[in-house]
Amino acid sequence: MLRVTFIWRVLLVGVAAAIVATACGGTGTATASPSPVDVGSGSLTGAGATFPAPFYQKAFFDYSAKYPQVTINYQPVGSGAGIQQFIKSTVDFGASDVPMAAADIASAGGTDTLTQIPTTLGVISIAYNLPGATKLQLDGTTLANIFLGHITKWNDPALVALNSGVKLPSSSITVAHRSDGSGTTFHFTDYLSKVSSEWKTKVGNAKSVSWPVGIGGSGNQAVAQAVTSTAGAIGYVELAYVVQTSMQQAYLQNANGKFVQASVAGATAAAASNTNVSPTNFSITNAPGDTAYPIAGFSWVMLRTSFSDATKGRAVVYLFQWLVSSGGQSEGASLQYAALPSAVQGLALSNLKLIKAGGAAVLT
Repeated sequence: MLRVTFIWRVLLVGVAAAIVATACGGTGTATASPSPVDVGSGSLTGAGATFPAPFYQKAFFDYSAKYPQVTINYQPVGSGAGIQQFIKSTVDFGASDVPMAAADIASAGGTDTLTQIPTTLGVISIAYNLPGATKLQLDGTTLANIFLGHITKWNDPALVALNSGVKLPSSSITVAHRSDGSGTTFHFTDYLSKVSSEWKTKVGNAKSVSWPVGIGGSGNQAVAQAVTSTAGAIGYVELAYVVQTSMQQAYLQNANGKFVQASVAGATAAAASNTNVSPTNFSITNAPGDTAYPIAGFSWVMLRTSFSDATKGRAVVYLFQWLVSSGGQSEGASLQYAALPSAVQGLALSNLKLIKAGGAAVLT
């Protein structure tokens, strides 16, 4: 009897093992887990644009939580300063809302030594401080004339005509703008140059311009502070800063004649107008479409294409591969950044494949 019981126990154990093997793969053999990807390690430093800074700071923090062997220190010092630090090789990556121009590329060592990666899509809001005017409407010409200094009072006839039923005071307008080299300024002046021939001729489109009027602040946060602390002020500020501090923002007339506020959806609609984005073809301001917001733009990072330190090189590449893909792009949704269109994500990933670490391509 004991022998029969023992045989049955052996048979039951065998059947149970077979069931487990079948459930795990049906072959009776263990399936090996894929080897984890070596994402490199090290302390990475970057500097540049304030436009994407809230997105970068959140995304970099979360990436380091996922991969503790990689830490990232990003300093939002402005696009111009970020490019200069990249040229001098004092950072592992530079950041700018405007890709490097030919002169800067030459100063950095030439096209063979670097690549430029689009990272996010942001929106520039027209923020103002005018209690009681809850829905201020502006068109491109009027906005340009405010920043040119032609319109100096809030009850100017041009503003009254655009804002029927809104009580506009006779107080003075204070213009707030960036004082540093700024990609946000580039996108803003790119828009003004498209809607005002006078602006294009007298001031132009650049990261730094000679402002006809106004007070300056270094960084998006400084301009936001200037607007919120000055009654009657108006300025251009990245949408994340506007939402975080509950600033008033104007409705801006787009190319189709619709008045729209800055929004993620408006940036996405604007981006649809440029189906061939590249470091030399990136403008999406004043784009057509009923829902397109007129002042939106991509932000970029500059990376070296060769890292002698293979570990750090892998860390840089895998960080930005994650950032431009779905996982990283989802980090920006709550901060008012739009995900990169699929074609632009493709451009970013293709450019990342140019980077070698220790003499070998990181991505294939």
